Amino acid sequence: MSDSVSLSRRRALQLLTGAPMLPIAASLAALPLTAAAHGEGRHMGGHPRFGKGMRYEFGGMAAPTLAEPANMATTHVASTLTRSIGKHSETFALGYEAFFLTGETVPATGGGTIVAGSYFDINGAPIMDATAATPTQFYSDCPDGMSLLQVKRGRSHRRGCNRLFAVVQFEYTSANAAGESMYGKLPSPIAILTLDQNQRTGQLSLVSYYNVDTAPVRGLWITCGASASPWGTHLSSEEYEPDATLASNSQLKAFSLNLFGDENAANPYDYGHQPEVFVNANGTGHIVKHYCMGRISHELVQVMPDERTVLMGDDATNGGLFMFVADRKRDLSAGTLYVAKWTQTSSVGPGAGDIGWINLGHATSDEIKALVDSGITAADIMDVKTSDPADPEYTRIRFNGKNNWVKLVPGMEKAAAFLETHRYAALVGGSMGFSKMEGTTVNAADKRAYSAMSYVYKSMTDGTTDIQVEGPVAGAVYEHILKGHQYDLGGQRIHSEWVSTHMSVPEGLAGEDLGSPDDIGNTALADKIANPDNIKYSEAMRTLFIGEDSGMHVNNFLWAYNVDTGKLSRLLSCPAGAESTGLQAVDDINGFSYIMSNFQHAGDWTGSPSAETKALLEPLIDANYNNKTSAAVGYLTLASRV
Repeated sequence: MSDSVSLSRRRALQLLTGAPMLPIAASLAALPLTAAAHGEGRHMGGHPRFGKGMRYEFGGMAAPTLAEPANMATTHVASTLTRSIGKHSETFALGYEAFFLTGETVPATGGGTIVAGSYFDINGAPIMDATAATPTQFYSDCPDGMSLLQVKRGRSHRRGCNRLFAVVQFEYTSANAAGESMYGKLPSPIAILTLDQNQRTGQLSLVSYYNVDTAPVRGLWITCGASASPWGTHLSSEEYEPDATLASNSQLKAFSLNLFGDENAANPYDYGHQPEVFVNANGTGHIVKHYCMGRISHELVQVMPDERTVLMGDDATNGGLFMFVADRKRDLSAGTLYVAKWTQTSSVGPGAGDIGWINLGHATSDEIKALVDSGITAADIMDVKTSDPADPEYTRIRFNGKNNWVKLVPGMEKAAAFLETHRYAALVGGSMGFSKMEGTTVNAADKRAYSAMSYVYKSMTDGTTDIQVEGPVAGAVYEHILKGHQYDLGGQRIHSEWVSTHMSVPEGLAGEDLGSPDDIGNTALADKIANPDNIKYSEAMRTLFIGEDSGMHVNNFLWAYNVDTGKLSRLLSCPAGAESTGLQAVDDINGFSYIMSNFQHAGDWTGSPSAETKALLEPLIDANYNNKTSAAVGYLTLASRV
């Protein structure tokens, strides 16, 4: 059938049904997922409007096996998407397209070239790896959070193209040329990609790359997951905040030396906050840190549809569920911070619990930053001991899997709440027993949110906290019931209609531990999720997308879970040892929708792959990804019609 006949038939069907359709391209080699076309599917009341009766179904793929080692050593996609309107349906094979591999030289915004994922110090000078035979600039093998954005007045210079942008952050680099771990020792870069969007096919192409200057926020610390705000900014992260009570911190010293040229220049209280990136129409941008949202292990926060309430996981052992309610819409510079109190209703499997909220206090970012800039220390805020002082004035808490005994300095409640958030939240009775609560996303139509608990173990199962469930170690995705008209545990009204009141795990969203490794080396069942991390929800597709960060699966997967049918479909397999990152589900940009997806640290054998698996895959991964020093930044495509 010719393209002209196909378009005519499809346009007629579109007019009859009032439903947006997938556009036809002369070539489907790089056609992105499409939710709306020709100006339909616009936002009404803050939510996309899609054709009545439209349905999406993902067809899953099998996990790659040792019979096909090449598929285990790359980004492998063999899944499908079927889109139905009434009795009419079309099925497409999915594919993957990368903008670049880190370490490649790409055009720089403003002219010249730049190495993708490269590192710079506080003065904008390249950070060099002196252990290489010839010193070379460090670049990351760990791209993580990504946001695809449209910016007002952004214009493409190419005919037939729209101008879009993607903000991409780089969590760390795995090792230097000598093979020594560099985790957390380099300041995280963050980049703005200028992209052209083909108006006919939706294909995205890289125009240029801009390295955001992080000097105004004293650098970024271990940026992990991310989300796009409803107002079009990129909400970054800083996880595993450095412990300010330590007399010496070798990781922070190395970070400080690489960033400032002085191992003592970095203040631990400048890290562990919520960064936000603002993008300009010319592809440049700037970054701010919000010091009033709690100093925790931030990862992939979710702003609710009211544009004020932020639900925040906490990627830590002895982590908490936190909520921030901003004073004003679209402004995270001031607000009230809360920590959840879990009242367990089930201990079976990953368990369930009702959620109450403890008000930790109100602050502005400026006043907390002023405390940091004044030179405040941990000893000014609270006395912390790691062995029992046998003194009733101290309270025993759990902190990062260990006992601490703490005593608050009188009058330092606000400083404690916003700079020693983990310890203060435990001190006032928050449920600090969650283990590695990572990404959070929202299903606005159903007033549900979802949080990925990467591992259900340690502080959730060892009897040391008020959360006491069974597992699995392979983790689970919890569903939150969101309600308004709620009061905190002090009796004060919470000024939000998007408050979590209950957490439980829907059927099909828990992993399954294996008693012994399978023949590849998986220690969790390959046909269920394992150690969920990045998660994003599509309102249009009624689908929750889940990316794994697992040493229990040799290949980590990207999954699609239909919240109406409970169907779980494997969409993509990352290279063995790599983590699925950069996930974003975008329902409608100029009539097209996208699933953004990266991976990081290919060939990182943190699990237990069999000797045969490792021997087969190691040379393939080395060949594909520059001896494991590179990783991909890209998105899923519709590769062909089935």
